[in-house]
Amino acid sequence: MPKVVIKKYANRRLYDTERSSYITLDDLSRMIREGREVEVIDAKSGDDITHQVLTQIIVEEEADGGGMLPVSFLRELISMYGGAMQGAVPTYLEAAMAAFREQQKAMGGAFDPSVMTEMARRNMEMFQSAASAFTPGASAGAGKEGKDEVEKLRAELAALKAKVDKL
Repeated sequence: MPKVVIKKYANRRLYDTERSSYITLDDLSRMIREGREVEVIDAKSGDDITHQVLTQIIVEEEADGGGMLPVSFLRELISMYGGAMQGAVPTYLEAAMAAFREQQKAMGGAFDPSVMTEMARRNMEMFQSAASAFTPGASAGAGKEGKDEVEKLRAELAALKAKVDKL
């Protein structure tokens, strides 16, 4: 499916160039949920403003009671801005989301949410350990702890795959 180009005008209206019609943020959100790749361009300057518009969708979803992003995650994310790890965070989050999608596909929807919660918690701990390695005064033993966590996660993933295979 080709990328859909959306133009955003000064009056805050969004124009879908594929359908030749104006759309709302809800329409744009729906397109993304359907798997469409979108690019949002400022109609006047031609700048790519996809990041800002997608962030706006997330803010509105959260404000409307979506509540998918836990406060602790938001705190961690904010604390990364301006730090040594800021450049690594986007790559890490993309990889984590890709792994999550793969795990969802592998389990075919038959997964225990508590297992995923535990895996997410451990992923965050590993990321914090990695981040502390770039922080002055961090302990030198964090590397071994991270390796141990990776091995534990691999073992858990293997166990989950075995369960899925039995299903």
